[in-house]
Amino acid sequence: MDDMEKAEQLRRIEGMEEKLNSSLAAVRALEQAMEAYEKTLGDIRTLEEYLSGPEWRADFEADEAGLLPAELRRGVLSEDGISHLLEENDEVRNALLELAESLECPF
Repeated sequence: MDDMEKAEQLRRIEGMEEKLNSSLAAVRALEQAMEAYEKTLGDIRTLEEYLSGPEWRADFEADEAGLLPAELRRGVLSEDGISHLLEENDEVRNALLELAESLECPF
């Protein structure tokens, strides 16, 4: 093997090493994100039920009437707060489905 071939081989190995390391980091980050997402799915369902049930309306009306403490965090009572979460969740779910369908198993 001449010097030029050796240099090309070293560049190839270094490039592949870089791809390995970045791919491992991405796979691990995705794995952690998926675990965190899975843990919140129950909360998302609970929020959806809350929004569509009578409790949300009662809480919203109590807030509108000034019956709730001023320091109470009330993002869930905004007209769009939960709805935006549900829309984003649908977008994420669809993106995950598309990604899963595009994956080819090389084995």
